[in-house]
Amino acid sequence: MGTFSVWHWLIVLLIVVLVFGTKKLKNIGSDLGGAVKGFKDGVRDGGTTASETDPTAPKVTTQKREDANTVDVESKTKV
Repeated sequence: MGTFSVWHWLIVLLIVVLVFGTKKLKNIGSDLGGAVKGFKDGVRDGGTTASETDPTAPKVTTQKREDANTVDVESKTKV
């Protein structure tokens, strides 16, 4: 009683196609596919660090020092 049969879903699909038209549905599908592809590319490229993509990014060097709590950072000032 709480579930829809296949015929119910076919009628809903027919109404959606009549309201929106096949051209709009095709555009929505291609836009959604492009968004998913862009998201996948962004996740794949997200593993790069800022210094690899931006040569002006500050460089942080971590070297073993006598004091384990010290981090040596090279600082530059804008002129």
